[in-house]
Amino acid sequence: MMKSKVLILGSGPAGYTAGIYAARACLDPILLTGSAKGGQLTTTTDVENYTGFPNPVQGTWLMEQMEKHAQNVGVKIVEDTATSVNLHTSPFEIVTEKKLQIHADTLIIATGAVAKWLHLPSEDKFKGYGVSGCATCDGFFYRGREVAVVGGGNTALEEALYLCNHASKVTIIHRRDTFRGDMTMQQRVLTHPKINIIWNHVVNEVIGDDNPKSVTALNIKNVITGAISTLPIHGVFIAIGHKPNTDLFHGKIDLDSDGYIKTQAGTSITSISGVFAAGDVQDKIYRQAITSAGSGCIAALDAERYLSKMP
Repeated sequence: MMKSKVLILGSGPAGYTAGIYAARACLDPILLTGSAKGGQLTTTTDVENYTGFPNPVQGTWLMEQMEKHAQNVGVKIVEDTATSVNLHTSPFEIVTEKKLQIHADTLIIATGAVAKWLHLPSEDKFKGYGVSGCATCDGFFYRGREVAVVGGGNTALEEALYLCNHASKVTIIHRRDTFRGDMTMQQRVLTHPKINIIWNHVVNEVIGDDNPKSVTALNIKNVITGAISTLPIHGVFIAIGHKPNTDLFHGKIDLDSDGYIKTQAGTSITSISGVFAAGDVQDKIYRQAITSAGSGCIAALDAERYLSKMP
């Protein structure tokens, strides 16, 4: 049995930053890393847009530094995963995969989200080496080069339009013959001179080199005729959406229609008093490491204010 004023679920930028601020407020936070320690940044190679690092840094290295920072200021980091939560008791009751029982006066949920992938072996092989799930994160690396975007919803359309700022040509590959995104976005994509669209196709295989590891083409299939063709490209962005890691909280806290935790505007406050949410688990718009870190700070400050008013 453990007792904590602040329990943090998640070890991405939001979780570690929340821990740092909570520790500096002398709240003795406990942080459960979850099964994917370090979050999505651990699947990213070069990070060039995190303030304070003028040269590219490895995503894994950046998360290691955040973990060390959190440890140095007194965050108790436990490599374990919450498997059940009771948000209708005071304090909250959490049980972990390793059968640890934790009572927490406040809870900060920073469990993040995961990009939806195609689940191809070749996709896994080239993740971080030409296969990406974030144009804002990695588009800069494809200046003047040809790239592809897979998907047909708003995520895909937004990614394609953003990539036009860097790439010489953007090809959208969509398994249907119409987009699912909003009409304004569709019109921008359909009339953009840099964007080419391949309808009724799916990706069969990502093709690339091993030395150095890099993507060179896609093997694509026409879903109507079955015809196979090759599309030469330098990078592919999988844009079929994200899934927030909120399975544990269904029916226990207010979620939106996509499963993201609802928070009050400008805060981390959720529908349950004393429970706060930070990072990609509640942000489906920006999804950046630096915005996640900022929301982690907000969550810790909100938790501190909440605790200061407790009897």
